[in-house]
Amino acid sequence: MTTTPEQPWPVRTVARKIAEWVDRLGAVWVEGQLAQVTARAGTGTAFLVLRDPAADVSLQLTAPIGLVRGGGPAVAEGNRVVVHGKPSFFLGRGTLSLRVDDIRAVGIGELLARIERLRRLLAAEGLFDAARKRRPPFLPGCIGLVTGRASAAEHDVVTNAQARWPAVRFRIESVAVQGALAVPQIVDALGALDRDPDVDVIVLARGGGSVEDLLPFSDETLCRAVADCRTPVVSAIGHEPDTPLVDHVADVRCSTPTEAGRRLVPDLAEETARIAGLRDRARRALSGWVDREERLLTALRGRPVLADPLRALDARAVEVERLRDAARGCLERGLDRRTHDLEHVRARLSTLGPAATLARGYAIVQRDTGDDPLPVLRSTAEVGPGDRLRIRVADGAVAASVEGKKRTGARAKRTGATTA
Repeated sequence: MTTTPEQPWPVRTVARKIAEWVDRLGAVWVEGQLAQVTARAGTGTAFLVLRDPAADVSLQLTAPIGLVRGGGPAVAEGNRVVVHGKPSFFLGRGTLSLRVDDIRAVGIGELLARIERLRRLLAAEGLFDAARKRRPPFLPGCIGLVTGRASAAEHDVVTNAQARWPAVRFRIESVAVQGALAVPQIVDALGALDRDPDVDVIVLARGGGSVEDLLPFSDETLCRAVADCRTPVVSAIGHEPDTPLVDHVADVRCSTPTEAGRRLVPDLAEETARIAGLRDRARRALSGWVDREERLLTALRGRPVLADPLRALDARAVEVERLRDAARGCLERGLDRRTHDLEHVRARLSTLGPAATLARGYAIVQRDTGDDPLPVLRSTAEVGPGDRLRIRVADGAVAASVEGKKRTGARAKRTGATTA
């Protein structure tokens, strides 16, 4: 049957048809976490809220009051349970619920097995790899702290961090750290701190507890939220033996909140002492360097070439003067020898030359041919009567002419010449 604006269905019809569709569903087994258990005295029905620990989805449950009370501690808020029931739609309020007839607690062994399977899955995806882990800053400006309200873990982290570095600042997000609301609140707090540009590192802190108490920190949703954070995350959950999965996903794992407070910031006293030590080392190194350079300068100044720079020049000047005197003496002696040799040669030339011969009474007779130089007369056969002659004696020369020739035996004596 179809509906129209003129022929709509009444509410009861829609509710009845929904109830008929829901009633066709068979009984099912459902696993989840008990978020709320309401079992009032004097009533025959208990009301429960079963929440999906990995998503923000919940389902209303109804169960006989005896079943809830007979379940003992297993049927309590925050516990993981498996229930068997059949979906039903309540016409009066128009609500969907699951009418359960069996409630079973999830055993520790099964929880640990599921955690181990999730551990292998996350490890296979690389969420545990050391290469993706980031180093927190040496001195964070602001620390984001996700922990329980006024918890011992908050006190341990803040107290130890401020004892080491009093100026450290915190932004604290108080959340539920166990139970059904723990995971969504922690994930929301992580997102808020990760978006805050002033927060340099985020700390997840919780004290120790049982395996069930620490289950939220092995939740897949929380592990993936930690892996997606851009800000370095430090995990400080429980005690040393406690190793929830978030410890492997976080960038840094601390065994306790106290250790986290000590590792978040440096120790002011230690850093002050380290700076003082470095300053002393720098001072000693600088003083040593200055001393070495001063000794080097003193040694350089003590060298003769720097102590008296003109000494080498004076020594060279004396040597140059000596060599110059030696060169002058050598040159003068050479000139004297050459002068003496020249005078000796001059004397020999004077002795062997024609001037000396002419001074002894000899004469040189030349034919006056008009040529230059005049030929020397060597034989009477070279002239005839009337030829002009030039007769050179020691103190000058005279002109003569030939009037006749007379030959004598071995010697030819030129006579009969008249003076011009």
